Amino acid sequence: MNTFHWITGWILGLVWLSRVIDAGFGIRNIPDISLPEWDRQPPEPHPSVAIIVPARNEEESIEQALLRLEALDYDNYQVIAVDDRSTDKTGEIMDRLSASSSGRLKLVHVRELPRGWMGKAYAMWSAARETTADWLLFTDADIMFRKDTLRRAIAYSESVGADHLVILPQVVMHKFSEKMMIAFFQLLFVFGHRPWKVSDPKSKDHMGVGAFNMVRRKAYAAVGTFERLRMEVLDDMKLGKVVKNGGFSQHVVFGDDLIRVRWANGARGVINNLTKNFFAVMSFQTWRALLSCAGMAILNYLPFVGGLLAPGFARSGYVVALVSMLFLYSGIWKQAEIHPWYIFLHPVSTTLFIYTMLRSTFVTLHNDGVNWRGTHYPLSELRKQQV
Repeated sequence: MNTFHWITGWILGLVWLSRVIDAGFGIRNIPDISLPEWDRQPPEPHPSVAIIVPARNEEESIEQALLRLEALDYDNYQVIAVDDRSTDKTGEIMDRLSASSSGRLKLVHVRELPRGWMGKAYAMWSAARETTADWLLFTDADIMFRKDTLRRAIAYSESVGADHLVILPQVVMHKFSEKMMIAFFQLLFVFGHRPWKVSDPKSKDHMGVGAFNMVRRKAYAAVGTFERLRMEVLDDMKLGKVVKNGGFSQHVVFGDDLIRVRWANGARGVINNLTKNFFAVMSFQTWRALLSCAGMAILNYLPFVGGLLAPGFARSGYVVALVSMLFLYSGIWKQAEIHPWYIFLHPVSTTLFIYTMLRSTFVTLHNDGVNWRGTHYPLSELRKQQV
């Protein structure tokens, strides 16, 4: 038994320690464009930007989001808002804002969704066809921009020669259960994606975030536009993937409160949001989803179990794993103000995330597809058109 604990504990300890070392050195290489050095104007002439905002039933947030976008302190941009078949007052609010706008706000109303398209992908593709801007910024209808966000983003992108820029949003959290779930989600992110490697052309790491995906028109056209991603549930990440695979320069930056989002209301909200996505992350393959659940259980339960039950020094590897987790939670605290003591809820978060993966798998298979915002997308089409 001691041999089992020595081997298992140190395998887990080294896995978690490797993530700490990689993240510790890597995160320091991610620029923060909210710092004073990026409070500047881009080179002249200022490139044109089209900010594309798809919205379906977003009456609670769309007005404030669009008003903030119209108040940006950049001089060469327009906002293209897309009412994607909304059944609430989203379209009416957009029409009212457009009537009182200075001309910077343009509206696109999608009345019907063509066969073979996800609603959001079609909305963004439709809007992009309405502009010839140098840059296309795809964002969401619940994202709140600070007035200097776009100016800083363009200044940075033009300075480093980026073709695709992702700003990591500040997630607004009001409940302790949200913090517990989002902290765990960010730890998963460290294992699945390395944002500090995205700008390395030799690395396969890529990134895309629905809150802020800004891409040069030439890159967007070269990778096939959103028509290539017409049935992608994870359209934001897949845009990042095709841009990176296309050989274009991709960059990820921090932005403090340059963009803010209330992503979910409590643990239940996180689970509901991820139910649509998790099986898609597994390429809609049941065996991968089940293997992922097993991997989550081993990586996240065993350090706590072994740390408590292993005899004597045989628990040393488990302790290394737990201390490494604590360092990662401390790193999250610096970025997202989620206190390191949330590590004690880590087993609870693990259970909820495993449940979410199983729920996503079962619901998608049971419904033979994804039901999202009133539209059913068949599983056969989702599988067939994956990037």
